[in-house]
Amino acid sequence: TGFDSDNSSGDFSEANHKSPEMLDLDPHQSNRNGKHNGETEIQENGIKRHRTSLPAPMFSRSDFSVWSILKKCIGLELSKITMPIVFNEPLSFLQRITEYMEHIYLINKACSHADPLERMQAVAAFAVSAVASQWERTGKPFNPLLGETYELTREDLGFRFISEQVSHHPPISAFYSEGLNKDFIFHGSIYPKLKFWGKSIEAEPRGTITLELLKHNEAYTWTNPTCCVHNVIIGKLWLEQYGVVEIVNHSTGDKCVLNFKPCGLFGKELHRVEGYIQDKHRKKLCVIYGKWTECLWCTDPTTYETYKKSEKRGGEPKKKSVSEEDIKSENDEADDMPEVQDTVQFIPGSKLLWRINCRPPNSSQMYNFTSFAVSLNELEKGMEAILAPTDCRLRPDIRNMENGNMDVASKEKERLEEKQRAARKERAKDEVEWHTRWFHQGTNPYTGTPDWLYSGGYFDRNFSDCPDIY
Repeated sequence: TGFDSDNSSGDFSEANHKSPEMLDLDPHQSNRNGKHNGETEIQENGIKRHRTSLPAPMFSRSDFSVWSILKKCIGLELSKITMPIVFNEPLSFLQRITEYMEHIYLINKACSHADPLERMQAVAAFAVSAVASQWERTGKPFNPLLGETYELTREDLGFRFISEQVSHHPPISAFYSEGLNKDFIFHGSIYPKLKFWGKSIEAEPRGTITLELLKHNEAYTWTNPTCCVHNVIIGKLWLEQYGVVEIVNHSTGDKCVLNFKPCGLFGKELHRVEGYIQDKHRKKLCVIYGKWTECLWCTDPTTYETYKKSEKRGGEPKKKSVSEEDIKSENDEADDMPEVQDTVQFIPGSKLLWRINCRPPNSSQMYNFTSFAVSLNELEKGMEAILAPTDCRLRPDIRNMENGNMDVASKEKERLEEKQRAARKERAKDEVEWHTRWFHQGTNPYTGTPDWLYSGGYFDRNFSDCPDIY
């Protein structure tokens, strides 16, 4: 919303990190002098306030069985399986990728730090925060159509973002973002491999994510953890992230190794993240711990080891005090989900790197969207005139679903998929290859692996040769 993250350049702490509900806005500074499309408002200081709710509440999935569709798909690649629209959320996967930018203040912090260790800490926190919006998001984003794009410019947050669906089989999404102050570049390509394993759906991450801090001439690369949705046959759906994420600073040789732990038999490790930062000589510089659904802390290795030894000897672990809302979210797990009563155990002397934003009060009726996600499909007055005709906001199936017109949305989804199949057959018949518009295949300059790189020119807004996909 422009106020959903702490964008201050000062040190991050619980004292100065405020959620949207906690912000104290001076009424004399927040007088509204203009509106767009009935919801988007412009304040006196020129900062736009984006919408805070969707046009219609979430459609109930209680009368539908995922198992009826997936029982024939065990072990198969799910990208080719057509799912009923009721299991979707009204966002394209390209818009879901854009949610990486929700905690952009962490990139700004990394840019502002002179110490490379503090920069790596901020980048590690950003990498964890990038998956935090997925918490309780069990709806499936719409598969982007080949050639589909999404752009987002947030002057209040200091970035602009462009993505394109560059391949349909396998599905590959490429993205590029840059700071409006020319301080960073964030780019990558993502092609998760989805598989159904009887009781769960697993998304194995593929593709490299790269963050360049231009002021410091540094580049960081990493790959996201594996995401798994449980209880797809019966019970309440729940999500976990697991796997090892390695963040490499290609300029200094420093590396951050983060272990997203699987929940285990009794759920003791559910949502936990633990890792360390080491220099090029493999000396541990600091330890990072927390939960990707809650917060992330760091401390020095000696303090951490001393604490762990004390814990093994039966010492009483100290816990960080939490709000009633935090406790409620931890205790309200479903009966068939591993029960986790405790929050992150706070080690004295630790520094807070990141804390998740509070979600809107009506988030559960809006597909568990964050405030940032709620704004992504907003179509403001005059926007259609400048958007590329391939932009997600113009997709009729997503727009109708957002507005609560499920029958129309379902028919539009089928129409678009059939149109895409017909176009593919026509190209095959004429032996014409598909050409991407804004990205091209190349090599990641830091990892040496194949990647999709931004070709430039999108914001010149010459959309005359964009394909007709809607």
